[in-house]
Amino acid sequence: MVYFRREGDQMNITINNFGSRQVEQGLPAIAVLKELDRDLAKQACAVLVGGKVRDLTYRPEEGEELQFLTFADEGGAHAFRHSSSHIMAQAIQHLFPDTKFGIGPAIKDGFYYDLDSSHVFTEEDLAAIEQEMASIVKENYPFERSVVSREEALRFFGERGEIYKVDLIQRLPEDAEISLYRQGDFVDLCAGPHLPATGGVKAFKLMSVAGAYWHGDSRNKMLQRIYAVSFPTKEALAEYLYKLEEAKRRDHRKLGAELELFMMADEGPGFPFFLPKGMILRNELENYWRQQHAVWGYQEIKTPLILSRTLWEQSGHWDHYKNNMYFTRIDEQDFAIKPMNCPGGILVYKAKPHSYRELPIRSCEMGLVHRHELSGVLHGLMRVRCFTQDDAHLFLTQDQIKDEVIGVIRMIDQFYSLFGFKYHVELSTRPEDSMGDPKVWELAEQALADAMQAIDRPFTVNPGDGAFYGPKLDFHLEDSLGRTWQCGTIQLDFQMPEKFDLTYIGADNQPHRPVMIHRVIFGSIERFIGILTEHFAGAFPLWLAPVQARVMNITDRQADYAAELVQELKSHGIRAELDDRNEKIGFKIRAAQTEKIPYMLVVGDKEQEARTVALRRRGEGDLGAKSLPEVVSRLRREIDDKSF
Repeated sequence: MVYFRREGDQMNITINNFGSRQVEQGLPAIAVLKELDRDLAKQACAVLVGGKVRDLTYRPEEGEELQFLTFADEGGAHAFRHSSSHIMAQAIQHLFPDTKFGIGPAIKDGFYYDLDSSHVFTEEDLAAIEQEMASIVKENYPFERSVVSREEALRFFGERGEIYKVDLIQRLPEDAEISLYRQGDFVDLCAGPHLPATGGVKAFKLMSVAGAYWHGDSRNKMLQRIYAVSFPTKEALAEYLYKLEEAKRRDHRKLGAELELFMMADEGPGFPFFLPKGMILRNELENYWRQQHAVWGYQEIKTPLILSRTLWEQSGHWDHYKNNMYFTRIDEQDFAIKPMNCPGGILVYKAKPHSYRELPIRSCEMGLVHRHELSGVLHGLMRVRCFTQDDAHLFLTQDQIKDEVIGVIRMIDQFYSLFGFKYHVELSTRPEDSMGDPKVWELAEQALADAMQAIDRPFTVNPGDGAFYGPKLDFHLEDSLGRTWQCGTIQLDFQMPEKFDLTYIGADNQPHRPVMIHRVIFGSIERFIGILTEHFAGAFPLWLAPVQARVMNITDRQADYAAELVQELKSHGIRAELDDRNEKIGFKIRAAQTEKIPYMLVVGDKEQEARTVALRRRGEGDLGAKSLPEVVSRLRREIDDKSF
């Protein structure tokens, strides 16, 4: 943090670990930073002042607190990409002068600009625009901010025929501050912030052209939208483009089809079909889940897929989640296909009385749920309309909250470590459409924070993103490409026990209200399989691989021996298959590699005579001659250890 306090012609400043400094008052924030740390000044993109991100040219006022932001900070990256958007617009103005400009915001990983032009932009145009952008960057035009009246802004853009800017101004509140930014001969309507000058954008790439209706309304004109990315260094851009290509190669939809894991059909949009190999992968994950839940003291249940409307009204889902639900009528009564498993789990708890001696009760369920997702957001296994949640519902006393939350955190850590996932945790707090007493919410939020602090786990706060019935800890795992996925969650719920009048008999022989924890680890089995497929690029660890070993004979003379080997491997619980096609062995090996088979056992006359195999491992190649007992021992150890 940087603190400014006026004293005559000087300002006292404190910045992070630099201590107190005196500088001349009225200096721009960037000039202050240059006096303190020139290296940080080169990296700074914007400055945070009183919770608002501002230009580095901002002149601090008395008593304000400033924090300098780099590209590594969300606010700094936003300013960097927004500046890049203006540079792209200026280049387009130079090359295609008749273009009218819509909006050009920064977005996650990049930016775009919506354009109205008689010219239809092509891939060749993108290269020319990039070249012109490079010239603008080289000129290092300063970004100059000015505040104007509504009338001035309307006149300025109206005279230039910028109808979309005029429309934006007319939509602004009457008391809104209107600012313009100029760099060289380009002026744009913009709230900012921006870099000090165009020369700060060192690397960029125009990615694609798409269509977009003005204001997202199909009744308006379709504009052309150019998407692009930018970074402070060419190395960062190269790394991003590499990861983008790698992500395409790892796309679970592509690999799911190639490896015959799952399919989608027009007859069931958003409803995945799992194929035999995909079911092996799925069953292995569920088997591990069941084994570990037994170890951690859970009891598995199964609740119905369809339950009455009155239940969902009682739970609050009817008021807070109805638009995402499917409905049906049975015997002239309304029913809903469950979008969540918790009301069913509550009915199981409520089916009989409970004593404090039983608590905590930990029930778990592989529960199939259905949610109405718009067709435009459906995406392979990542966004579907039906999926299986690895749900658990814990019923406990208030003084058991910390220990139970810590136990769930450690269980999640065990699961994610198995796959090599790093993760970070967010505490999501009360949303606007929450139900219940805000004071109870504060109690629940503090209880989750206390549990994290008790085991010294870092977390960030995500304001307003809790479930409507309680705050939660969200676990965001990081895959091999550095992408994050929200999977696990721990929700602390004081509301549902109240709504359903849940009780237990305490030591005082009186009824008491339990607390409820909702918890998932995989989150969705379908989505987790999609994540694993991309994380491992389809090359699953041996214990998960649908086919763990493939035996290949070089000629027909070894066909019987090869078939014998397959049966022996299967007898030891190893998923093996035979490739006895009349093809050259190189062809068979390449096919196995393409199908991501972990182990290949090649047999020719020499191996048949010695009762051995030539063992090959995915990614390692030839491991030499091995006896079958050696192969079985190696594979079984790797399977049992679940190593990767």
